[in-house]
Amino acid sequence: MIELKNIRKSFGALEVLKGIDLTINKGEVVSIVGPSGAGKTTLLQIMGTLDKADEGSVVIDGTDVSRLNKKELAAFRNRQIGFVFQFHQLLPEFTALENAMMPALIAGMSFSNASQRVKELFELLGLSERMEHKPSELSGGEKQRVAVARALVNKPSVVLADEPSGSLDTQNKEELHRLFFELRDRMGQTFVIVTHDEELARLTDRTIYMKDGLIQ
Repeated sequence: MIELKNIRKSFGALEVLKGIDLTINKGEVVSIVGPSGAGKTTLLQIMGTLDKADEGSVVIDGTDVSRLNKKELAAFRNRQIGFVFQFHQLLPEFTALENAMMPALIAGMSFSNASQRVKELFELLGLSERMEHKPSELSGGEKQRVAVARALVNKPSVVLADEPSGSLDTQNKEELHRLFFELRDRMGQTFVIVTHDEELARLTDRTIYMKDGLIQ
């Protein structure tokens, strides 16, 4: 599903990634762990086509993303990759429903179809009663579940999560962790999760340890 070969990335004189080779299989839930500064988030951003490697190749579901132009890359990212961040990144002026619909609308789905798709996800995620609430009216756990719905609305093949439970309390954290595995089992997505949470890392199918820009 995801194949990285010789990924290198520097910021000025600082070499952050020093030649990463990694294969992630379809339907795996993989965690990436390691100390701060190990290069975990940079690797995730390159995997998600949000940043470009200085060297190496990224192949996702058979597509070499380095060969795509800017417009093709944006369309590929919108349809094939879902993102969940630590701080949900919901737009405060829009309702939960509207926030979760946005990737579908950007992809050209009709408003009615996008709305129906989100309502189905909200039913699955226990958010049906919160559709018309704005982010300021939602709990931390509810905001993050809206962010998960937004990540899933286009039925991406890959979901990338960067410290997704980092801002949640224990109960919401445990619920979110269970949700990832339920979604994988139900929808078949591949999940790659950067985390400092040892409990979450233990639950995943495979844990990748990074240190000083390399996989240990």
